[in-house]
Amino acid sequence: MRSVQNIQKITKAMKMVAASKMRVAQAATLESRGLVRPLVRLLGDTPDADVERNLTVAVTTDKGLCGGINSAVAKYSRATVKAVATGEGKIAEYVVVGEKGRSQLVRDSRDSIVATVADVGKVRVTFPQAAAVADILLKTEFDAARLVFNRFVSAISFKPTIATVLSPAALERRAEAGGSLDSYEVEGPDRAEMLQDLAEFTLAATLYNALLENGCSENAARMSAMENSTKNATEILGQLTLTYNRSRQASITTELIEIISGAAALEG
Repeated sequence: MRSVQNIQKITKAMKMVAASKMRVAQAATLESRGLVRPLVRLLGDTPDADVERNLTVAVTTDKGLCGGINSAVAKYSRATVKAVATGEGKIAEYVVVGEKGRSQLVRDSRDSIVATVADVGKVRVTFPQAAAVADILLKTEFDAARLVFNRFVSAISFKPTIATVLSPAALERRAEAGGSLDSYEVEGPDRAEMLQDLAEFTLAATLYNALLENGCSENAARMSAMENSTKNATEILGQLTLTYNRSRQASITTELIEIISGAAALEG
């Protein structure tokens, strides 16, 4: 009973901490969406981009006790790699952000993981931090990077989402082939340098939004999981208390019967 009471106190405290973090993360997440939406309108989102080198970035958590959000990201990441790897000469690789995702994907995709990034979600996510992770991604050779993460909808709802970002070279080829950029007048002599800067900034901004979305979803999932754990601990504690009281009552009844029987024997 004492052990269950201690667990109940811990889960209740973790629920309150997760709720407080979720409120702060939700505000930052909503602001980051305003950074990504203009880039999506400008460049478009091309999840079906037919390129040679495909990189799937699984954005997961570094801590557990947050439900099945990491399992969902791992499932969608495997499905994405399987979908883009069809065809001759296609290369599909992983970059895993978060310890929990690495432990799941390494079971069947060890040879396809080219880089892992840990301890990102243990501190407050900032844009320079996301830009540092984006630099790691740019060091790997890819034509299209697909970021798989949990998009925050509400405290009880978060959806696995895929955001596609083209590499600077692929973006330039797409612009030359006639993309949405042709609708805009671009000033400056060096168009290639502008497209490269735009592609790198888009990758960093999209990754920043993905980290915030997934972090907010993590806190919401942990809050829900700890609430359920607290309820379960309350039910178990009630059952243990009932069993304890019944056993104690039976012991007292047995002792009374023995005392009465002994007194009756002495009187006889």
